[in-house]
Amino acid sequence: QFLGSPSLRGARPVLSVNRPVSAPSPQLRLRAPVRSERPLGQLKASSTETFSDSNLKPTNDDNKDPDDYVLYGDRWVQLALLSLLALLSDWACFAAVGGPKTWISSFHHNPDELIDLFLFSNVVSCFLFTDVSKRFGLKKSVTWAAGLMTLGCALRSGISFLPPFDRYDWVVPDYLFEITGTILIGIAQPFFQCSPPQLSATWFGSNERALATAVCLNANQLGIATAFVVGGTMLTGKVPEALDEYLTMITFASLAVFGGTVAWFKDRPPTPPTSSAARHAKEEDARRKAIAEGKDMGPFLTYPQTALSLLSNKGFLPPLAAFVASIGVTNVVSAFTSETMHRAGFVRDAIIDEIGAGFQVAIMLGGIILGRYVDRTKQYKGVTLACFGLTISTLCLLGIAEGYDMNLPGWMVVSSLIALGASAGPVQPINAELAVEVTYPSDENAVEATQQLCGNLFSALLVPICVAASQLDWKILPGIGPNEDVRGDTLVLIVLASVVALAFSTFNAELKREALDSHHETHEMK
Repeated sequence: QFLGSPSLRGARPVLSVNRPVSAPSPQLRLRAPVRSERPLGQLKASSTETFSDSNLKPTNDDNKDPDDYVLYGDRWVQLALLSLLALLSDWACFAAVGGPKTWISSFHHNPDELIDLFLFSNVVSCFLFTDVSKRFGLKKSVTWAAGLMTLGCALRSGISFLPPFDRYDWVVPDYLFEITGTILIGIAQPFFQCSPPQLSATWFGSNERALATAVCLNANQLGIATAFVVGGTMLTGKVPEALDEYLTMITFASLAVFGGTVAWFKDRPPTPPTSSAARHAKEEDARRKAIAEGKDMGPFLTYPQTALSLLSNKGFLPPLAAFVASIGVTNVVSAFTSETMHRAGFVRDAIIDEIGAGFQVAIMLGGIILGRYVDRTKQYKGVTLACFGLTISTLCLLGIAEGYDMNLPGWMVVSSLIALGASAGPVQPINAELAVEVTYPSDENAVEATQQLCGNLFSALLVPICVAASQLDWKILPGIGPNEDVRGDTLVLIVLASVVALAFSTFNAELKREALDSHHETHEMK
């Protein structure tokens, strides 16, 4: 059952996306997992199964007892740094959403122009991310990207890190600097947004990866929420000088996290936490040795070919569709939050900003809670379908609230929006991990970059479709029920979620990486 959890005293069931109840395999070695944690110390990883897979050649680390692996407390520092970088990148991108009138009065340009520029730069950078991170490693790639983002924030705020420093006088810079800074931030962002699966695989145990990916992957939602709350507080009804103070605050926050990244961010722990991480570390060491010896590594830009290979993998397509549908729904709802709340009866901009921030926080918290549940149960399929079911239900309620013919209580509207965030948002990190599981040993970075690229491109197409559909209102069961109507853009999202959920319900595949890490036989999803 969706809310159930396996006993810690018994054997874990067979690993699959939707696990049937069956008798334990005679190969299982039953063990009661016991975990203890010490701050920044080491921790035993638990497991309950044995493993053999004819498709993956075993190594010494594959045959290593899972309890011999350790988890380092420093993994939470790495997760915090990457999450903060993701938060700051989206805060910088959506900085103006809390005070668009102040932005327009300062630059005489709509802030949506910079958001579009940010997304375009993001897409271009996604094509480079996989090859750059593979060639130079996670630490160098993320650190350089953090420095690039800090430079972009500085350009947007007018700060100069070159002497003389005393010439800075809180004056909004020329709009060209806003454009240049936004491009730099957009180029840097994929290195934070596409790295969570690799960070989780490198630092975390098999029963923590979905949680870690959820925290890091959804940190950008907190960045948008911060833009709503802090931006609304500092910019609403303020003079243009307040905008420069606001952008300067973002710059110093980025500078602080950049310093922390230089000081504390690491490629990987002293010893790998799982069998799959050990195998990845050996491959990375061999690649670095070849680079140091000056051997020909082939063409630099290999991602397009890798992406085509992933897209031809039937096991990759259902998690990709779920991920893309989730990011499409959340992006459209975020874009229409203000208009939706106005049509639902909310009039105060400050209240609407807080509701918008609450939606983003719900995405983050839902990802953490459900990610932890999936880590313990491996119910990727069941949780994803439950999330889509709740998403469709809450979209129906919001659609009625947006309509002109029926008024719903304010608490019901807000609760529906929060529930929508908590259900639609977690689909992304859960299916990011699922895609890595079913395509193993594919590159985690390539998997996530492809999902992000497809999600952003799909959102770019979906938003104008929903804008056009929002001009239409449709009657529901005319002459049968009460006189309610639903706006067209909501119907588009309902159809999208329903079609993807129906297709996902037929999905079956092997959890290859989990089987390797837990020393269990491979299993088909049923």
